Amino acid sequence: MYTKLKKYNVKAELCKNLSKIDLQELCEATEEAILAGGGFGWISPPSIKTLQDYWKGVLLIPERVLIIGKLDNVVAGSAQLIKPAKNNEAQSHSCILSTFFFASWARGFGLAKAVFQKAELKAKENGFKVINLEVRETQLRAIQLYEQAGYIKSGTNPKSVYVDGKYIAGHYYYKELK
Repeated sequence: MYTKLKKYNVKAELCKNLSKIDLQELCEATEEAILAGGGFGWISPPSIKTLQDYWKGVLLIPERVLIIGKLDNVVAGSAQLIKPAKNNEAQSHSCILSTFFFASWARGFGLAKAVFQKAELKAKENGFKVINLEVRETQLRAIQLYEQAGYIKSGTNPKSVYVDGKYIAGHYYYKELK
């Protein structure tokens, strides 16, 4: 006898505003990702108010595009596209993929692929030709995901971040959008 495998609802959404529930779920996923070592800059989780203010602030910045990943309609992570400043004409062809994370309970369901696809589609719609990103050398699964998605390593900063009294290298990646 065998059981039928459950099909999960995986989706990536452009986010222009956050309901109270979505904000709470995003803050919980953020906190969980920080504790798992993937906190896009935070080493330890800040207060819930700080997290709420951060995410509300992201929505107010015109140069930032928030994409949330949901698993069975629960916010499980996010990514942001960061557009160059208007005065940066020399880099107006490229944007930055940032704050790409998922809570560990939501990994392995295809959310990363869905968020990559949504981010790349939005970048193309906005006229960008290249997406850049930086990732810590310790985030091996993220590096694997980036490389599987076609991102190319272009360099390393050996002193990218400073955590617990040690430097951690950061790798730079880019992807040309076609």
